[in-house]
Amino acid sequence: MVSAGYALSRPADATPRHLVVAFGLMLAVFLVAPFVIYPVFVMKALCFALFACAFNLLIGFAGLLSFGHAMFLATAGYASAVAAKHWGFPPEAAILFAVVCSIVLGLVTGALAIRRQGIYFAMITLALAQMMFFFALQAPFTGGEDGIQAVPRGTLFGILDLTNTMTLYFVVLAIFIGGFLLVYRTIHSPFGQVLKSIRENEARAVSLGYKADHYKLIAYVLSAALSGLAGGTKVIVFELASLSDAHWTMSGEVILMTLVGGLGTIFGPVVGAFVIVGMQNYLAHLGQWVTIIQGAIFVVCVLAFRRGIIGELARLLRRPL
Repeated sequence: MVSAGYALSRPADATPRHLVVAFGLMLAVFLVAPFVIYPVFVMKALCFALFACAFNLLIGFAGLLSFGHAMFLATAGYASAVAAKHWGFPPEAAILFAVVCSIVLGLVTGALAIRRQGIYFAMITLALAQMMFFFALQAPFTGGEDGIQAVPRGTLFGILDLTNTMTLYFVVLAIFIGGFLLVYRTIHSPFGQVLKSIRENEARAVSLGYKADHYKLIAYVLSAALSGLAGGTKVIVFELASLSDAHWTMSGEVILMTLVGGLGTIFGPVVGAFVIVGMQNYLAHLGQWVTIIQGAIFVVCVLAFRRGIIGELARLLRRPL
């Protein structure tokens, strides 16, 4: 285990070359993707990839398993939709408002949940998420089961017309890359090293003088903010704030994305998101069988390769990914 004291005193390491190459390949694929694959599908996958990266920051590096992360995705979605449709906010302001709402929700729920550990923390987050689901179902401004429809995409900074699909795609890609790099920088900062030490041995980190609850709350709020960024962007893409984003199954899906891609890896959540979203899209004609297939994949991942796709690849290459 990396001690917290050492983590804060050591100089920042240069980014390993293999990670630079991996990031370059990922970026190249995403730049070419909209010319080969339906752009809206890729944008949906990018939003969920950012959501999965935010969740992975919490569970993979802080060791906190949240069963209620959908509340941040949904809250941000409704906030973005209300701001854009009813208040006339431009898209950048609507997304920023969505992120702020997620941060506030993260502070409130985190202050309640962080005091507990393990399954108790997970159950508290699930209970809070269910409260948000029923609020979204009953509140007059959310549209109930119909959601908020016809959300305008608008013009970004008064320059970029987001009604153009390709323009919107590259804006979504820029948002995803920004969020991804923020997660990477957080992980490889002294703060991230302290998080890892708390995950490995919280008692030792506390004995060294670090306030574990303080660090975990910051990680929780940061994860909520990035989830909100994903939720607010997703609503602009689909012009719809949906009740399904608040359902407990959405929290289950982001867990599945993270585990399939590779828990605690950098690129794993991205790969996992594309795998799960791709299955939902291309196997949609199978109806409810998609859920069964996802469950089977989850069982196989747990039994056969617990490191996930990227985790197993990193093991074979003997390089962290």
